[in-house]
Amino acid sequence: MAAAAVALPEHKLYESPNSRSIRIGDWYITASTNPISNHHECEALSASLSIPLPEMPFGRNLLRLHHLLSGWRYQFSTEEALREVKNGALEHGDGGVKVEYAEAWLKSRTSPSSLLPMPKTVPTKPYDWTYTTLYTGHTATSLSDTLEEEGEGEGGTAIASLYNPKWVPSDPEDPSQQIPLAELTRPDPILFYAEIPLFEDELHDNGSSALIARIRVMPTCVFILSRFTLRVDNVLFRTFDTRLYHSFSSNPPLVVRETCGWEAPYDRVKNLLPKRDDLTPLTDPNWIAKILSDLPRQISQKEGANTGWRGLGRRLQYAMLA
Repeated sequence: MAAAAVALPEHKLYESPNSRSIRIGDWYITASTNPISNHHECEALSASLSIPLPEMPFGRNLLRLHHLLSGWRYQFSTEEALREVKNGALEHGDGGVKVEYAEAWLKSRTSPSSLLPMPKTVPTKPYDWTYTTLYTGHTATSLSDTLEEEGEGEGGTAIASLYNPKWVPSDPEDPSQQIPLAELTRPDPILFYAEIPLFEDELHDNGSSALIARIRVMPTCVFILSRFTLRVDNVLFRTFDTRLYHSFSSNPPLVVRETCGWEAPYDRVKNLLPKRDDLTPLTDPNWIAKILSDLPRQISQKEGANTGWRGLGRRLQYAMLA
């Protein structure tokens, strides 16, 4: 029996050269995509963060949700994502990673025949060179953290008030506080879609590190996936996902946020390649995420790659916009 057609709600789209927006119900959503930051933008961003920037920062890219009735603004931006990268010596829980040849490098300099003394600690960079971030997006808490939006004033509020709701753990027995996979996998029309890269780095030819946010707005809901993917060749794979879901029918309006972190040794993932000689999937964030999430939880969300990374595991929260 064919599924019933989904009625399309009233909505309006706005476009500019580097920005797209949708006004739907009580929401105004903006996705801004721009080229890689230029030299002057990188200088300003680096000064703000006090860490070396990744090779490809998209400093002007932005994804923003604005709930017009409450004034709540939730954003994904490059600067705030990089602000979550550890600046300073890595400590327990940071998930520090050494490249494949680090141990061999150290042994070659500390062997009995070596003239160099054993160092007290393994030399490390004064920041997390993998750009691992536990960034889940952020609530705008000041007017300077927002941008004027074309068309937003139509039937909505201007930038005059900001709302910062509290995120609380979801009740596992309450379906309204979960992300309904059945709804997200239905072939409903997509009214608005955007893919917003925030940064990428090749890790000095030792792998890759990237953060990208995606959004789709359907007739019944809005869904966001922000995915950080790390590959350190011959060492490990790591993924950190943030999912945001809102049903337009929720009353009072409610937003669900899920974060999931996975990690596994490089060879464990490589051994699951569909074709032994085709390494292409190892550069595909979606394939990596699927393999990591399909592994037994004890392996990918408990043991990981024995880095002690605090990002492992699943957390589910919700915020009430009332």
